[in-house]
Amino acid sequence: MDVVITISGKQHRIHYTLEGKGEPLVLLHGWGQNMIMMKFIADHFKQRFQVLNLDLPGFGESDEPKTVWSLDEYAACIHECVNELKLSSPNIIAHSFGARIALLYAHRYPAKKLVLTGAAGIKKAKTLKYYARVYTYKLLKRLSLAPDMGSPDYKSATDIMKGVLVQSVERDLRPLLAQITNEALLVWGEKDEATPLWMGEVMEKLMPHATLIVLDADDHFAYFHQPQRFIAILEYFL
Repeated sequence: MDVVITISGKQHRIHYTLEGKGEPLVLLHGWGQNMIMMKFIADHFKQRFQVLNLDLPGFGESDEPKTVWSLDEYAACIHECVNELKLSSPNIIAHSFGARIALLYAHRYPAKKLVLTGAAGIKKAKTLKYYARVYTYKLLKRLSLAPDMGSPDYKSATDIMKGVLVQSVERDLRPLLAQITNEALLVWGEKDEATPLWMGEVMEKLMPHATLIVLDADDHFAYFHQPQRFIAILEYFL
């Protein structure tokens, strides 16, 4: 199904499924993914929740933003979808980039419990090595010798989505965490390299009602690699 919402005066078509009855539960996938990554969660919890699973704008079958969106527009988009579908104060399960949106959503709009897995949102400190790479790249670019740099996510994105990625990575949500008073469960892969475990530890420390659970010897997609264990943890929490 599709719903059309208006953000910044422009209409966007959002592809979604809405199944089940009960409290609303919103699923937000990570960067470069789509709602299929969250389908096993929707299939399980639709027995007692009204589950909204959607393709975030720019992914899957949803429209790409017409301009470069910040996290503010993404959070507003989810809120518009929730209102349009007559849901209220949803529980939210989110992975990676989706967790960035979930954190801002919970800070700005009514929400209940949060489950954040491999959550992005804390900006890494820039090291001397980073600055050396940047200045070297700029010098080589002037000499027309610059290599093709950037992460696989960045390289594969359209121009608009590259802008979205840069804005989201540069935004540090750490100052908001103390104000997010929702009960929150943080599920992390011990070997996560995309959002290292220390980020989960910081979130647990700063968020008033957060609990961190670590899945041993797993990575950024621990929730997807261990679906039965992840569902069991969610059953207890929700």
